[in-house]
Amino acid sequence: MGTRLDRFFEVTARGSTVGTELRGGLVTFIAMAYILVLNPIILSSAADVDGHRLGFAQVSAVTALAAGVMTVVFAVVARLPFAFAAGLGINSFLASSVVGSLTWAEAMGLVVVNGLIIVAMAATGVRKMVFDAVPIQLKLAITAGIGLFILFIGLVNAGFVAATGSPSPPVGLGPQGAGSINGAPTAVFIVTLLVTGVLIVRKVRGAILIGLVTGTVLAVAVEAIWHLGPANEHPGGWRLSVPSLSGSPVAVPDLSLLGDVSFGGFGRIGALAALMLVFTLVFTNFFDAMGTFTGLSRQAGLADVDGNFPRLQSALVIEGTGAVVGGLASASSNTVFVESGSGIGEGARTGLAGITTGLLFLSAMFLTPVAEIVPSEVAAAALVVVGAMMAGNLRDIDLSDFSVALPVVLTVAVMPLSYSIANGIGVGFVSWVVIRSAAGRAREINPLLWVVAAGFLLFFVRDSLGTLFG
Repeated sequence: MGTRLDRFFEVTARGSTVGTELRGGLVTFIAMAYILVLNPIILSSAADVDGHRLGFAQVSAVTALAAGVMTVVFAVVARLPFAFAAGLGINSFLASSVVGSLTWAEAMGLVVVNGLIIVAMAATGVRKMVFDAVPIQLKLAITAGIGLFILFIGLVNAGFVAATGSPSPPVGLGPQGAGSINGAPTAVFIVTLLVTGVLIVRKVRGAILIGLVTGTVLAVAVEAIWHLGPANEHPGGWRLSVPSLSGSPVAVPDLSLLGDVSFGGFGRIGALAALMLVFTLVFTNFFDAMGTFTGLSRQAGLADVDGNFPRLQSALVIEGTGAVVGGLASASSNTVFVESGSGIGEGARTGLAGITTGLLFLSAMFLTPVAEIVPSEVAAAALVVVGAMMAGNLRDIDLSDFSVALPVVLTVAVMPLSYSIANGIGVGFVSWVVIRSAAGRAREINPLLWVVAAGFLLFFVRDSLGTLFG
């Protein structure tokens, strides 16, 4: 068996061992396990257009299932040490910008459509062509903007900032935006954030997971002493889930969300609006995965000078399939996770590490009640940390040229300020083609970017057009 595994995954050929691969897969799972808490918190916190919310335990179960299945499939087909799970940018976009006008089933239908488009683009070679059309500055800006968007969501979920109800300032510190940070749950968030930050700068493996565990233990102790309860019943209480050790830590996973998908969103909000949402999903999925693939393959020493790595075409097709699987499972789009780099740093070089990570995710389905103990204030600290990491992409952009600086800053700023990833991408594209053209750089702009910018312009004025043309 060991020999067959070695030959199939090319373990020895890539300078690794079976033991190293198993250890690397375990480290990757530890680094990624926070998604089993964050994804259900993000998705279950938002009510759809009909007022329906997804169940926390249900989302946690399908999150583990989709991540496990996709990671194992990718490991077998692409034979690379990259793990999959629900992408934070996509799930935040669904919760904050999509389900306000659609049902959750319709939102997941858009995720499935998004995945099918990505698969088709990857299979036909169009995916690389579109990737080449967008300037690197905007690619980096979009990733950084999504990071700040996630960070802002974390601050809001923690009660660290809130709307003031006044135009100046519109947002203030504290649960009521009054300028004062108070309440034990927010204090738990601050402690968790600082502990996680210290662990990361000290390069402790699994820092985010350790921070979540530490914060959860502290939250359970705080609740046991002061009995704060939920915030909707007691001022100063926990915003979403109340940390409690009551009940069994093991349960049969509730997979009732599987297949709860509808494609009625195109009829509910109109084809143009739905297509623009799908485009945003495609774009976010597309560039996040391409950038992560490139970075991880280089870290593992598997990429050539052009950035290509073994079984590239298969990897791109499987990555698109992750969106389809995630949508069908109601877990949100699944994509390659940059946290796979932790396992690569441990020595993982093959798909055998991915098999290990995937099997651990599948076993985690039976531990859903444990995830419910973690309050949103604790999970929010991980959101802030991950958002800060993503925002770090700004360091690779030269902002000395104002024709670059303005579109980049607009892209990054509009996402969190308008609470919409789609708005940030659209403003960035439109401003890029206009400002760069005014600077005499029109010939450098790919024609495809003009088409996309024109589509976003129509999207921004769709209500006015609807009024104008009845």
